[in-house]
This record gives sequence, structure tokens and C-alpha cells, in this order.
Amino acid sequence: MSVHHDSYHYNVIRRAMEEIDAAGGDALSLEALAARMDMSPAHFQRVFSRWVGVSPKRYQQFLALGHAKTLLQDRFSTMDTAHSVGLSGQGRLHDLFLRWEAMSPGTYAKGGEGLTINWGWFDSPFGPALVMGTDRGICGLGFAAETGEAIAMSDLRSRWPNATFREDPAALAAWVNQAFSRRGMTPLHLIGAPFQIKVWEALLAIPSGHVTSYSQIAQKVGSPRAVRAVGTAVGRNPVSWLIPCHRALRKSGALGGYHWGLGVKRALLAWESAEIEEAERA
Repeated sequence: MSVHHDSYHYNVIRRAMEEIDAAGGDALSLEALAARMDMSPAHFQRVFSRWVGVSPKRYQQFLALGHAKTLLQDRFSTMDTAHSVGLSGQGRLHDLFLRWEAMSPGTYAKGGEGLTINWGWFDSPFGPALVMGTDRGICGLGFAAETGEAIAMSDLRSRWPNATFREDPAALAAWVNQAFSRRGMTPLHLIGAPFQIKVWEALLAIPSGHVTSYSQIAQKVGSPRAVRAVGTAVGRNPVSWLIPCHRALRKSGALGGYHWGLGVKRALLAWESAEIEEAERA
């Protein structure tokens, strides 16, 4: 079952990242980049336009290894200002299409015992996506383009070892389409320890197209010295992309880690950068 986008486009972007990195910082023309991926310039241009709507030349800048530093300079949000920044324009998207609730600490402590979690594989703009959900909303979303499907499945199932898992993509399809199209209200059902929930709530305040630092999140949750613990909680986020852990960067401008692979993180940040640029031009 597929959503509107398909993973073919992510595979093209993944190959493009490899070619851009191999060029060592030299910009590649449309013709050169298309040739390195055995595609015609016209086909390559169409794939890019369908995926993000900006030219391959501009998109190279978003995919560059140094793009995170540019984001920190131009679109950094302290956690005190993130909410106000997100109240206008494209940055408010996460408020418009997400609603969430946390599961009780007791249910978390029981490892999901008594829960029925539906799961299914879906195509997404960022490769194959494994989506899981309870009757209240999506509780898990992971990307398998770099980890592989078996690891992604094992990883998410291990979060709630005592739950009952049932393959039923049809039960999730409407939510998944809402999530990746940003149309309609996508419910999330967060299952985690209280500290993790606080960190994930802070992540939800970061506007689309903006980034913050792990230390800013630590201050927001009232534990300014717990940067490492915050990093662990960010990494344990079970609902990738919708809870935007990819928007957390190191103060140095390094990407930091990403549970589903740094290539996916770069693509997520580049996709959002292109999206917000298009919105600002409109």
C-alpha cells in the first residue's frame, strides 16, 4: 500500500547525495548530475520537481554536508521562541495537522501489555516506512532505506515487547496519507517514559524548516545539564518525522545522530528547507 509519494524518489535523492559528496564541494550541473545517475537531464529534473519543487542546482545546496551549519545560522530557534516562530506561515504546519496524547506511565511500564498495535509498510518520500498504530493514533514510524526492513521491524516492536502486533496496513492507511500529505488531522499516541514524553513534546514545538540544539531542548525540559539524556530521548523517539527529532543538531553545526541513518536525516532537512523556501516565494 502506498501513499501519494513513492520511495523511488528517495532512492534517486540518495544516489544524488552520494554523487554530490563524491564531488568534494564542487557544484554539479544538471547534466553532470543526471549523467552520474544514468538518467536524462529531463527525467532527473522531473523527479526533483515532483519531490520538492526546486531545481537540482538549488537542492544541492540543501543536501550539502555543511547545510546544517547554515540552518543554525539562518533558522535557529531557541526553545523559548520556537512556539512564537511556529505561529505564522509554513512553520505552523505541525500544529495544523497533528494532535497527540501520551499513554499512561503504567501502560508504558508494562511494555504495552494489553495493547493491540497494527502495523504496515508504506512508501514514503524518504523510502520504505514502517508505521504502527493503536486505536488512538500512530505510535511508531521508522524508515528502512538505510537500516533495512528487518532491523526497523525489530527495533519498533522492541519498544512495546508485551503488546499484540497485527499486520493491518488498511487500518493505518488514512492516517499515513494524512501524515505525508499534511492534509487532515493525524493523531499520535505517544508511548514512552515521562522524561521522554517531555523531550518529544519539546521537539513538537520546533517549526518546520527550523532547527534547534540538544542543549536548548535540555533547558526547555528543565534539565539544562542533561544534554546526553536528552540526546538519548531524542534517539528513542518512536514517531520519526512527525515528532521532528531530525531538527535537533549539535551546537557545532554537526548533524548529530539519527536513528534511521544520517542520509535520511539530511534528506528530511533538505526537503523541509526546500518546502519552506517555496512557501516564502509564494
